[in-house]
Amino acid sequence: MIRSVLTLALALVAGPALAVTAGTAAPDFSVADSNGRTVKLSDYKGKFVVLEWTNPECPFVRAQYNAEAMQALQKEAGAKQVVWLTVNSTSKSSDEYKSGAQMNAWMKEKGAAQNAILIDATSETGRAYDAKTTPHMFVIDPAGKIVYAGAIDDKRSARESDRKTANNYVRAALGETLAGKPVTVASTTPYGCSVKY
Repeated sequence: MIRSVLTLALALVAGPALAVTAGTAAPDFSVADSNGRTVKLSDYKGKFVVLEWTNPECPFVRAQYNAEAMQALQKEAGAKQVVWLTVNSTSKSSDEYKSGAQMNAWMKEKGAAQNAILIDATSETGRAYDAKTTPHMFVIDPAGKIVYAGAIDDKRSARESDRKTANNYVRAALGETLAGKPVTVASTTPYGCSVKY
């Protein structure tokens, strides 16, 4: 009895993480964007999609944007017809929560170039992906399969200067998958601030 309860408990803990590993289907979602329009992942079936978890209050996120590293990657992806969705799963009850208008203003100031900013105020989508940090990145192929999940790059710091010398995992994954090659590094441990669920 104790063993079966323990097994169930372990399965429940491991369950969400297993749903979002590279090689598995990306969970669909339906979330309002920063302008109030409903966005569904399934709307982009047949396209490459990048999901970027963000929080403007996080120093790791600010380092990416202040160094213009995230925006550069968004623009590169957009030029290759890759859909980029930025997700803010900060709970409405958190003092770090940002409204759609606030997110629009911050991203405009930073010169961001995503297709949409999703306001996941219930944190439902963040939990479905087991998003742990800001940033936490996912690359999804046209068949709806996750081909990369994890950190933005290999410099686990909040220093802007480190962005110039970092090996960007998302850039590498996009380059390989867009060329029809398997992604060499398909999974890494994300770093940054915890998502404020």
